[in-house]
Amino acid sequence: MEALSLLEYNTRIKQLLYDSSVQSCWVTAETTDLRVSRGHCYLELIQKDDRGVTVARLNAVIWANTYVQLAHYFKRETGKDLASNMKVMVKVTANFHEQYGLKAMIDDIDPKYTLGDMERIKREILAKLEADGIIDMNKQLPWQLVPQRIAVISARGAAGYGDFMKQLHHNDYGLKFYTCLFEAVMQGENCVPSVISALDRIAAAEDLFDCVVIIRGGGSTTDLNSFDNYELGANIAQFPLPIITGIGHDRDVTIPDMVSKLHVKTPTAAASFLVQCGSAQLERLKVLAEAITSTSREAIAQSREQLAYYGNFIPLAAAKLIETSRLRLKGYAQSIPVVLNSRVSNERTTIRHRQEAIKSAVSAVMERQRMLLASFTDKVNLLSPQNTLNRGYSLTSIDGHVVTSAEGLASGTRIKTTLKDGIITSVVE
Repeated sequence: MEALSLLEYNTRIKQLLYDSSVQSCWVTAETTDLRVSRGHCYLELIQKDDRGVTVARLNAVIWANTYVQLAHYFKRETGKDLASNMKVMVKVTANFHEQYGLKAMIDDIDPKYTLGDMERIKREILAKLEADGIIDMNKQLPWQLVPQRIAVISARGAAGYGDFMKQLHHNDYGLKFYTCLFEAVMQGENCVPSVISALDRIAAAEDLFDCVVIIRGGGSTTDLNSFDNYELGANIAQFPLPIITGIGHDRDVTIPDMVSKLHVKTPTAAASFLVQCGSAQLERLKVLAEAITSTSREAIAQSREQLAYYGNFIPLAAAKLIETSRLRLKGYAQSIPVVLNSRVSNERTTIRHRQEAIKSAVSAVMERQRMLLASFTDKVNLLSPQNTLNRGYSLTSIDGHVVTSAEGLASGTRIKTTLKDGIITSVVE
């Protein structure tokens, strides 16, 4: 059996590839393991099924002279750098080298496909948030009149955080703000769990804050796809404090921007909004102070005018009141004798009537008492001892004491017997 050398075999594969219809065509795939070395961009194109299992894989390269143009074009159209984990549509030319094997050379890229895929992901997330009934919950929270206690989620060394703090604390109105940084990773695969962790820490002390600011900016724009995440969007939408997001640059709008209470373009814009809330209240206080001053001045002027009027009116009113009182007193003086005579006459009549009534009452009482006395007299006469003696009875006594029984009378005792017409002295035998 005759065998081919590996070089000969690879050469035949190369000849077959060049004769194929897939030599140069547009391909949709997902990028992975993207890296730039010496100006060349090396990456791998993969395809996954519905279960997330990779079903196709191909090494690819964008040579330096092409990569400069494609990278600039892609970023200009999408606002993002070409990176791993992006769905792309690229024009590839198959190249098989006997020594280095099969590799796809990317000659062109369609940013609209990538934008479309990212928008599809956003739409799916937004549709789920809306279906869950939470998409507008944070938007419906009320603002504090002047939000001054600010919880900030950002990377400490980020330029956007520094711009925010400078704009906020060095405002032209001298407004005081109290900020607390909750550090988080603002890009890459750790972004979502890091930001959610920061939100959890803030929620544990929500009474200490008026609102939350999530900022990321400064320097070049890196991958923002990690922010387009359902879990992060759900946490922000349901957060109990109003949230301001300033993530990315002017053209970048992420899921957190769409569900937060307020979306601003940059971290400095977030600071400007907070300063504007305070300055608006200062202006309102200034207007109120001016209104109070104006009203007070007007009231004082009216009071002075009123006092001047009263100053002129009081002497005339007093003189009139005195004259009226004098006439009233004169009338009272004239009416007193008439009233007094009438009152004395009435009292005399009353006294006379009462005297007559007293006489009648005394006569009636005396007559009743006379009749009662006569009745008592008859009873006394009827029951008197003399009257009893007159009826034939006698009364026996010893030394003035009436004897009612014969027992106890010793012989020789002297007793008196009183009769109707005399007294008999006897001795007991």
